[in-house]
Amino acid sequence: MSGLGRILLVEDDPKDVELTLEALGDYNLANEVVLVRDGAEALDYLYCRGDFAERAKESPAVLLLDLKLPKINGLEVLQRIKADERLRMVPVVVLTSSREESDMVTSYQLGVNAYVVKPVDFHEFVNAIKELGIFWAIINEAPPGSVGWKR
Repeated sequence: MSGLGRILLVEDDPKDVELTLEALGDYNLANEVVLVRDGAEALDYLYCRGDFAERAKESPAVLLLDLKLPKINGLEVLQRIKADERLRMVPVVVLTSSREESDMVTSYQLGVNAYVVKPVDFHEFVNAIKELGIFWAIINEAPPGSVGWKR
């Protein structure tokens, strides 16, 4: 893999997946984007198990996490990531349509790095994703000595 970190997108809504990938592509980000569609699949990816047992062991540069997911919801995924010494340094950006204060407060209590409400307007959504992608996957520096990071 190049010096660019991988983006892990955890999203079950096909329309939001398409818009997110389009927005990242509009900025010609060369980062690999890995898409998983539920919380269980996200954890399988992060722990290199199941369908992801043979993947490269590097942690993603950023995880874009929806909250309303099938199988295991986003808050449970976040809780497990931040409770695991090997994964807690992976930046997690909650990217959700939820404006519920309890979701936001719980996300921050669990250690989320950013909480972004998906804009309803198409152009605002695309611009938000572009900015997230550039900051977290290119500008942000991984902490020195972070376990599992190869960047």
